[in-house]
Amino acid sequence: MHVPDGFIDAPTSAVTGVVAAGALAVSLRGARRELDERTAPLAGLVAAFIFAVQMLNFPVAAGTSGHLLGGALAAILVGPYTAVLCVSVVLLMQGVLFADGGLTALGVNITDMAIVTTVVSYAVFRGLLAVLPRKRRSVTVASFIAALVSVPAAAVAFTLIYAVGGTTDVSLGKVATAMIGVHVLIGIGEAVITALTVGAVIAVRPDLVHGARGLRQRLRLRVNGALVDAPAPTAPVAARTSRRTLWVTGLVTSLVLAGFVSFYASADPDGLEKVAHDKGIDKKTEEHASADSPLADYGVKDVSDARLSGGLAGVIGVGVTVVAGSAVFWALRRRRDADVSPANTGV
Repeated sequence: MHVPDGFIDAPTSAVTGVVAAGALAVSLRGARRELDERTAPLAGLVAAFIFAVQMLNFPVAAGTSGHLLGGALAAILVGPYTAVLCVSVVLLMQGVLFADGGLTALGVNITDMAIVTTVVSYAVFRGLLAVLPRKRRSVTVASFIAALVSVPAAAVAFTLIYAVGGTTDVSLGKVATAMIGVHVLIGIGEAVITALTVGAVIAVRPDLVHGARGLRQRLRLRVNGALVDAPAPTAPVAARTSRRTLWVTGLVTSLVLAGFVSFYASADPDGLEKVAHDKGIDKKTEEHASADSPLADYGVKDVSDARLSGGLAGVIGVGVTVVAGSAVFWALRRRRDADVSPANTGV
């Protein structure tokens, strides 16, 4: 659902840019509360994983494909504020290095793909957890539904933005129907990927999943007439997987997905591209400012072998994203540590 330059007029793009900047400022402050020494490295990995999986377009209808948006996955794993930053880092890397998503439309893409998906999915996720049994399985179920809802919500958001600042005169009713219809199907794929990933992390390190925190209440025992907390049960072997092992496993998985599996992804246009072509939204599409990038269109310039070119581009993208994301979240964690240091707390 990467919006290219030319779909949305300059004033509307500027407004969404202001909205995106404000949301990022809020998210930077909020992420400092969500991140700690355990979760900050995971956040950089989540950004890289989202980049990798977004390269895996899957078929959803005749001549149409879809890919992960990632807002729900990131929000559940590392928290909503950090999630906005994760997806925004991915969008920035894609726009600057790979000419995917317009640079003048960056505010539109962050608003739609980072903010809307995160806010909607996390609200649905928390609402479901409030009524579902307090079990790990409930987190997976809520993840599936939240991710499913987030994708058509993003399609609605794009339609509203286009209604305000679209550059072509098309029937908004037809655009809305087409966008929502195809993105409901894409949402199913998003839900499956999100639920499987969240379930896999919960299985080995539930303590690192933001959405699973506080899921179980501590057992209390009455001793000599007083209630005391019972000792925490010993974690199973699987749950004692080290953070380093989890991080390395996630990074290797991301590299394999982007460097190898992506070659077998669907070549059909994604939902927005298909609707834009069918309804005439793309009549005023502009050439991307990074069209001459050596990594444009997810291939390495001057590498003639398509498999090798795409694989190298994917590996480079994962590497750049994990470095950029980790740098951002490491800096935020350091800022949090400075804020709670004895010198700043009066101790």
